[in-house]
Amino acid sequence: MTTSSDRSPAVDVQAPKSYEIRTYGCQMNVHDSERLAGLLEGAGYVRAPEGSDGDADIVVFNTCAVRENADNRLYGNLGRLAPKKARRPGMQIAVGGCLAQKDRDTIVKKAPWVDVVFGTHNIGKLPVLLERARVQEEAQVEIAESLEAFPSTLPTRRESAYAAWVSVSVGCNNTCTFCIVPALRGKEKDRRPGDILAEVEALVAEGVSEITLLGQNVNAYGSDIGDREAFSKLLRACGAIGGLERVRFTSPHPRDFTDDVIAAMAETPNVMPQLHMPLQSGSDTVLKAMRRSYRQERYLGIIEKVRAAIPHAAITTDIIVGFPGETEEDFEQTLHVVREARFAQAFTFQYSKRPGTPAATMDGQIPKDVVQARYERLVALQEEISWEENKKQVGRTLELMAAEGEGRKDGATHRLSGRAPDNRLVHFTKPDEEVRPGDVVTVEVTYAAPHHLLAEGPVLGVRRTRAGDAWAKRNAEEAAKPAGVMLGLPSIGAPEPLPAATAGACGCD
Repeated sequence: MTTSSDRSPAVDVQAPKSYEIRTYGCQMNVHDSERLAGLLEGAGYVRAPEGSDGDADIVVFNTCAVRENADNRLYGNLGRLAPKKARRPGMQIAVGGCLAQKDRDTIVKKAPWVDVVFGTHNIGKLPVLLERARVQEEAQVEIAESLEAFPSTLPTRRESAYAAWVSVSVGCNNTCTFCIVPALRGKEKDRRPGDILAEVEALVAEGVSEITLLGQNVNAYGSDIGDREAFSKLLRACGAIGGLERVRFTSPHPRDFTDDVIAAMAETPNVMPQLHMPLQSGSDTVLKAMRRSYRQERYLGIIEKVRAAIPHAAITTDIIVGFPGETEEDFEQTLHVVREARFAQAFTFQYSKRPGTPAATMDGQIPKDVVQARYERLVALQEEISWEENKKQVGRTLELMAAEGEGRKDGATHRLSGRAPDNRLVHFTKPDEEVRPGDVVTVEVTYAAPHHLLAEGPVLGVRRTRAGDAWAKRNAEEAAKPAGVMLGLPSIGAPEPLPAATAGACGCD
């Protein structure tokens, strides 16, 4: 006779283990986390419900090393998980990403309750390392010094049903003095064009209608395969893929931004009129100290050429304030470039020491109060320019790709949100007709704020798309999953062109 106590262990054994991934850093880390999710789900784990806050069976930290307090943040989070892990036999914690690559020997010493430490080059080993740690009952630390396989060959659990990142390269050949990323991700390694295009075509076949080509220095693509025009050719090839409505890329480097890329952007209809071009500083003196291989005149020349070829292009940038040795005159040069370039948005950052970078030990570190005052002046100027540039959009008729999760007040205001071709965020009146994320709506802009636009009139048109179908299919599949297998609904929406938390964290992205 089988008792209830006899049956309970069998239920526990069969219950799938849940996972949670906490991601810090640049778009590379965001895309790596999609791969980690794909690997874990392929190994039988299920995604924990949103807001699980460390209650999953497996908690993975995908870390960033470009902030001065990145390690403090990590160890603080690990410390908060220690008592939870002590109360939950079988719970595992893994640390990967750039900080793991850098501090491989110290993480387990400082946090001995961590089960797995893995680097940027061997994310594909995570399921094996977790199982090895469980069987051997000891921490597994495995850091590959070079790329074992291009990450895009790994299974991926993409966050969006209609928009996707596609990596064209990994690593970086630049030596910016404030950036540690090249030391952690290695030299640039390009994918074969055929592999990239095959991935894009496969995504489009699944319903994806927008892709963002991703690289640490995306427009240097081709240097590893010996073709200086490889990136512009790749953009044009994306233009020939039926069903692919929007192509974006991030982030380019001014050094490698050539006229053939501008021509490809202007002449390829599905390449969007948007450019994120990191400036970092407007001062030639500071740019030299940063080891940035362009100067103010070169940078403004690129902006002028882009605007001549693509008049409605929205240009955004990264700026670091208070780099070691920056004088008031140097800072005024940055303000001058901001006035001349008239960026749609700027991701502005106060310089902070990145451990392991040349800039961290440079003379002339700027006092905090001086940096803060300059930062506030820069933000005020850019806010003014952003508002003025957005006001020029009032009265324009735009096609928006509807998104989910980008309008925090949409429920209260009875609006929906979407992205214009130039990636401006637009909140629009909710029509009577259903609009799904991935569908396309036509609206007229009626109001401008510094960071968004409003279309308060009736929607002029709704076009249901294969991308919207893909979103609906994913939601239906999630809803149909049996109770107890709680994946939670993903955050559906186009990947941000540059996460505000880390834009500019490294000069190459």
